Amino acid sequence: MKMIISPAKKLNEEKCDVKAVTKISFNKDSQCLINELKTYSVDNLMSLMNVSQSIANLNQERYNNWSYPFKESLSKPAVFMFDGAVYNALDISSLDDKDIAYAQDNLRVLSGLYGLLRPLDLIMPYRLEMGTKINVNGYSNLYAFWGEKITKLLEEDVKEDEVLINLASNEYSKAVDLKKFKNVITPVFKDFKNGKSKVISFFAKKARGAFVRYVIKNKPKSIDDLTLFDDLGYVFSQYDSNNQLVFTR
Repeated sequence: MKMIISPAKKLNEEKCDVKAVTKISFNKDSQCLINELKTYSVDNLMSLMNVSQSIANLNQERYNNWSYPFKESLSKPAVFMFDGAVYNALDISSLDDKDIAYAQDNLRVLSGLYGLLRPLDLIMPYRLEMGTKINVNGYSNLYAFWGEKITKLLEEDVKEDEVLINLASNEYSKAVDLKKFKNVITPVFKDFKNGKSKVISFFAKKARGAFVRYVIKNKPKSIDDLTLFDDLGYVFSQYDSNNQLVFTR
């Protein structure tokens, strides 16, 4: 089974002791985006990314310092770099070498700057959300820039009858043409609040990270195996007509 997840805005830039690193797949495309971003002033970045001046300053510095191939002192494996609710629940640093090797083979991170990442791909710190409407090389946004490229690479990763588990947010998952894949499963996590069952963003992010961890640790062979997920108090509710595995608590 293969999984796709979103990146995180929050980063952990502290060094980690991981030696078996790999190279990004789209270095030329990332460089193209960086070259465009380097032309933006702080004010332009504030408007483009809808961020504060301090965040725009930080990322202008990041873009200006970006240089490929990456120096290990300035970069970090992707799954160790990303922070936030999903990655805290995944807790990659607590996994053993066998589990990390499984993650490297089966987990992919969608990225506005890097396209599609394996967990151990070295990356430099950045912020560039997939929904950013940056105009580069005749493309009006990152969905157009990345869509065909990352869909094709993911098709090479996913075997014909293999299940693709979509754990990415809507912003990121729509960058992939999921119709190209035969077996796409989307886990959905709902909480009961005020008498109704609904998706609560923060809790759903934590659940997606916990689900990734569940798959890495248990290495399920079937969709039925996926329904056994019961972390964070969630239990399987139904497999609906939209190929969604619904979990509730």
